[in-house]
Amino acid sequence: MSSCDRKSFVLALSVMAFAALAGCGFAPVYGPGGTGTALRGKVAVQAPQTPDDYLLVRDLEDRLGRAGQPEYRLGYTLATLTQGQAVTPSNETTRYSIVGTVDYTLTRDETGATVASGQVRNFTGYSATGSTVETLAGERDARERLMTILADQIVTRLYAMADVSQ
Repeated sequence: MSSCDRKSFVLALSVMAFAALAGCGFAPVYGPGGTGTALRGKVAVQAPQTPDDYLLVRDLEDRLGRAGQPEYRLGYTLATLTQGQAVTPSNETTRYSIVGTVDYTLTRDETGATVASGQVRNFTGYSATGSTVETLAGERDARERLMTILADQIVTRLYAMADVSQ
């Protein structure tokens, strides 16, 4: 198959795939009327209570924008659990995982109706083989990465699930 034939084939396949998605109600998130634009700057995120909450809220507001005149409220419950992952024969833990779970609910301010809700869960890890300072820095970095991952998952689900047309 020549290079020109391959390009034509890929282009035709792309057009067919887009047509199929458009027929199923596919709409770009950041397109006109998409949930990305509909939620930007309109979601007030629950105030943080812990350092992990602060990191999560910071990342959520970075992605959704801070709300001046909120139309929606995003409530959440964050739970983290630290688990030993690698243990030496002398029973020393050399690697840890931090597992994070967030239950979230997006409600419309005006009516109190739930627009979207769900749960996201993920983990990060860090090494405990260095000095105390290195281990604490690794844990802090792992927590920050985890909150970024969880915020990304929440925003992705909000964009996919939220019915903001009402």
